[in-house]
Amino acid sequence: MRHTATALIAAMAICASATALASSHREAPSITKSPKVDATDLYMFNSYENGRQDYVTIIANYLPLQDAYGGPNYFSLDDDALYEIHVDNNGDAVEDITFQFRFTQQLNSIELDTDGDPSTAKVAVPLVNIGNATMPGNVQTNESYAINMVKGDRRSTDRTALGSYQKPFDYIGTKSFPNDSYPAYANGFVKTLDMGSCANGKMGKVFVGQRAESFAIDLGRVFDLINLDPVGSRDGGTNILANKNVTSIAMEVPKSCLVNSTLAVDSDGNGSLDKVDPVIGAWTTASVRQATLVNPSPESGISTTTKKGGAWTQVSRLGMPLVNEVVIGLKDKDKFNASEPKDDVDKFKDYVFYPTLPKLIEILFADKGVVAPTNFPRQDLVTAFLTGVPTINKPANANQVPGDMLRLNTSIATKPANNQDDLGVIAGDNAGFPNGRRPGDDVTDVSLRVAMGKLCKLNISCVSDDAPAGDFPYTDRVRKTAAEFDSVFPYLRTPNPGATDTNSNVS
Repeated sequence: MRHTATALIAAMAICASATALASSHREAPSITKSPKVDATDLYMFNSYENGRQDYVTIIANYLPLQDAYGGPNYFSLDDDALYEIHVDNNGDAVEDITFQFRFTQQLNSIELDTDGDPSTAKVAVPLVNIGNATMPGNVQTNESYAINMVKGDRRSTDRTALGSYQKPFDYIGTKSFPNDSYPAYANGFVKTLDMGSCANGKMGKVFVGQRAESFAIDLGRVFDLINLDPVGSRDGGTNILANKNVTSIAMEVPKSCLVNSTLAVDSDGNGSLDKVDPVIGAWTTASVRQATLVNPSPESGISTTTKKGGAWTQVSRLGMPLVNEVVIGLKDKDKFNASEPKDDVDKFKDYVFYPTLPKLIEILFADKGVVAPTNFPRQDLVTAFLTGVPTINKPANANQVPGDMLRLNTSIATKPANNQDDLGVIAGDNAGFPNGRRPGDDVTDVSLRVAMGKLCKLNISCVSDDAPAGDFPYTDRVRKTAAEFDSVFPYLRTPNPGATDTNSNVS
């Protein structure tokens, strides 16, 4: 029996080493090769900035584990990729609205006279900037992006151009951005967004740029077979991501442009002409071209090393946090990243019905009284990850198609930052995760508790006896609260600088 248990732990350790309890950072084998299109976190919440209660904020983070000192090229997004945020507003697990982002990196080659041979032309400099980076003439590269809004199928031609905008340069350091100028510099790239007639005169907002990593976790200990006390204090761990940055694609959109304004149908199949279903679902994807041809003789410039073509092919996907990490088996992680929510039940239902993570936690921490839930198939996990919680964020559509996406009830009132509970719905704060996801929601602790049967203790889709240890305070011992984020768009804070220097006066 001892050998059987040891073998099971070893087998699950292989899975845990790849899935662990990080949010979506390097979560699948293939995506590790393409960090620029690796989605790390998705947030969607009713805006709690004063005066913005009629808006929803959606933030898709990409390009994980950025070391702030990553020069000389820093962290541009992929100008050969298509980044998308999809919204389903009728419960069929198919996108009804898609926001598409395409990026362009441009070269402003800076050349200097080296005071050598007068007959020699000026020579290009090797660094990305030659002075104060808030001044465009001092920086060699810049990124811009164009946004399209697509109605219906994401590849439909029914699209509306929402404009083209500039992306701020990454926070090189305090000498390149002297006198604490970066926050104001980056804030200048928050732009208004005209959504057209659906907005009823309201103007949205958009920002794309580097931000401080918003997720918190003790990666080393978690990857080491959860080498911590998962039922002890929620504090005391080390946030390995504290000095990392990410790149955020952030939008604030009027609710009227997101919800389904057509006939809503209740659970009994009755229609109501004056009712609008307030529940929306969202996920983010990144796609690349099918074919890549490597240029053996790159020309001078940017992005001349390859030629890409063919149909768009999805390589990254993220809805609810932690699904690909702790639910989907290692062999199917790339498959999940290429799939769509409408196909989840056919392709991945066994991972939700019969999850392996709870059993692994039971084996590792049996000495603490940990016991995995016994209600198979796990309808409580279907509720949490695939359908939404009844009366909170389950769509009104009686023919709902289950699928993994972040769901938000846009009619539930927001809470100011100082009144938010980071455990969200399971702590009585229905404005928080899994009703959408706010920056300060501790999705790791919530997901651990749900995986171990917390919903059974709340009599949601199962009963208390199904989860003997469902009330344990499962935790990864690291968290961020709403107080550690801004309370205005884009909410995520100024990125970590690549260097600090007290002699930072440059021109």
